[in-house]
This record gives sequence, structure tokens and C-alpha cells, in this order.
Amino acid sequence: MKLEKITNKRWYDDACGTALAMELVGERWSLLIVRELMFGPRRFNELRGGLPGVSANVLTQRLDGMERAGIVERMRLPPPASVQVYALTPWGYESETAIKELGRWAVRSPKHDPSLPLSAASLMMSFRTMYAADRVTDRDARIGFRLGADPFVARLAADEIAIRREDAVGTALTLSGEPTTIASIVYGGRPVEDAEGAGELSVLGDRALLSRFLTLFPLPAKISGAPIAD
Repeated sequence: MKLEKITNKRWYDDACGTALAMELVGERWSLLIVRELMFGPRRFNELRGGLPGVSANVLTQRLDGMERAGIVERMRLPPPASVQVYALTPWGYESETAIKELGRWAVRSPKHDPSLPLSAASLMMSFRTMYAADRVTDRDARIGFRLGADPFVARLAADEIAIRREDAVGTALTLSGEPTTIASIVYGGRPVEDAEGAGELSVLGDRALLSRFLTLFPLPAKISGAPIAD
């Protein structure tokens, strides 16, 4: 049997928008690169830090491809940084709706394991995805996160949780720890006191707000039926 030659031709030759979306961001790592850029520009090595399984060569290929597609752009930060970073274009940012819907759909699989490692951007995107706005009573409350070298501030609103990558200054509550630790509390039911006692979490500020915050991200029910074995 003659093997199909892999070329740069279109993958599917299909007019369907879903087929085109797969050509744009369907290669391995592409959609996760978009996720990492969703909260602002990142340096190349910062992207690799958030995606520890990707090689420098593959990351370069994916970034180049998405730059040609108009999803990602290169830019230089102003002084004193003056370094090259990668950022989403306005059109690239529009993919957030699709990413959140795909995430909400996927977590219903019995194979979803919230205890696996995740990056700081992945944790923040999970909050954007699973936020139950109908449960919010602390509108406009600001909550800070110090996730290793990555600071974020979240603001609770009636329709969404707005999250920016910025220093946690003047927040009502600040949580410091690794993303996996905070995910284990929010999604795995780990007691806050357990993580604090293990030296894995620092809580500064309104603990009553923290208790309410932890109720805002319910995971949907899993699909019925037994999972298919690998």
C-alpha cells in the first residue's frame, strides 16, 4: 500500500468551519499555547514553563504557524524590559469562548482528572470556564493569586469572573501556592487547613470570602455509562 505523503496542503479540503478550526489550532500543543497567552503576552521560555512537555522546536513551529494564521503576533515590550514576547491577536482572543465551551464539555468525561498537574494559566482558565455566576454574592470582590512567579487578580462579577495577570495589591483575599494545590482545594475538596498545615498554601485576608469563593466552580455531572477502556 502506498503511504500518503505529508505535505503543507490543507488537511481536509473541507469547507466546514470546524475543519478549518482544526487546521488552525488542531495540532498538538496549539490550543494550549493559546490558553497560555489568554492572560497576556509571554516570553518564549515562559510559554515552555507553562507547557513542560513541549520541545523548543515544536513550540517554535506552532508559534510560527499560528503567527502566519493571524492568531498570534510577536511584539517587543517597552523599556525597561525590551524583550520579544508572543501575544494573541484580537482574533486570537476571540477563541476563548470556544476554549471554555470545549473545556465544559470535556470535564464531563470520566477520564477527566483534576488532580493532574496544570499551569497557572490553566488554573485561571478553569475558573473562567467553570464560574457559576448565579452563586455569586460578593460582586466586585477582588481576589489575588500568587502562583509561583505568576501573579493574578480575579474580580467577581454578575456575569463572569474577570482575571488579569497583575500583582495582587489591595485585594480582599490573596492565595499563594502552586496551581495544583489550589486546584485540589477548589475541585478536589481538599480542606484549606490541610494545605496550610502542609506548608503548601498561604491565605491572607477574608477567610469568609474564601469559603464562598470555593463554591463558585462546581464540576458538571459525568456522562452516564461506563468509560471505554484504553
